[in-house]
Amino acid sequence: MSRLRIEASTPLCLLQDAGRFGVRHLGVTQGGSADWCSMSWANWLLGNGLDVPVIEITLGGFTVIAEDDCLLALAGANLGAQIDGQPLAPWCSFKLSKGQKLQFTQPLLGARAYLAAPGGFEAPKVLGSSATVVREELGGLDGMGLPLVKGATLSYRGESLLVREVPLGLRPDLKSTAPLDLVLGAQIGEFSGQSLFDVFNSAWMLDSRADRMGIRLLGKALQYQGQPMISEGIPLGAVQVPPDGQPIVLLNDRQTIGGYPRLGALTPLALARLAQCLPGAQVRLRPVVQDAAHREHLEYLQRFLSS
Repeated sequence: MSRLRIEASTPLCLLQDAGRFGVRHLGVTQGGSADWCSMSWANWLLGNGLDVPVIEITLGGFTVIAEDDCLLALAGANLGAQIDGQPLAPWCSFKLSKGQKLQFTQPLLGARAYLAAPGGFEAPKVLGSSATVVREELGGLDGMGLPLVKGATLSYRGESLLVREVPLGLRPDLKSTAPLDLVLGAQIGEFSGQSLFDVFNSAWMLDSRADRMGIRLLGKALQYQGQPMISEGIPLGAVQVPPDGQPIVLLNDRQTIGGYPRLGALTPLALARLAQCLPGAQVRLRPVVQDAAHREHLEYLQRFLSS
């Protein structure tokens, strides 16, 4: 067994995996990594299954000290990672010798970094997953949904000899300004014509009122003209429009049902990009049909098999 001792952490540093499935009928949300692409690449670097537990580090403020010689991997945002003061770039696996310190300081590019270990970090499974959902007190190192805290120990039993990088052409572009793809939803025709124009022809600013439940988009107020709705199931990436007309993109820790009208839902790839955007960033939306989004998703998954 290899171990890391946490020397510093924040409430935004969590143990995550691919999420909790098959339990939403019980009112239990999905959880899981906000940027599934970066999590998958972090695991790929070590030859892990793409969905094993990793550490999701949001905005920095996380430090570990190796209690044994370790081989780890890092993908996602550049949060100013350093090994004993020497810079460490993401998208690679690396060695951390016993006694060395790995520190994440502040965002330089992107918002969330993913730290992986051979075989995944050890944690109990609750309802089939180790994903941390603080609000529901599920997952994490103790199974009770707590964030990672100073003094806790991260351990893993797997082994890997893979010291490699994600090829440049396969790394997600965290600087991309391309529109976020939105699969149109059932209520899209119930918004005013002006609102539909504004949705896809205006820039939206990410509000600071954001967490793993959702991100509010600030811009021109949208007008819903349909009848009041009965609450219905909410998929990952759903874009709800509350009475104030400011859309909210619902993320991994969202509620399981909701009664606000929806423009549709962001595609998985669009959600991964959104998860790396900082408050104040501007994004645009682009309408797509479900078949095209599905094909793009499958094509992206093939990258892990062909790399």
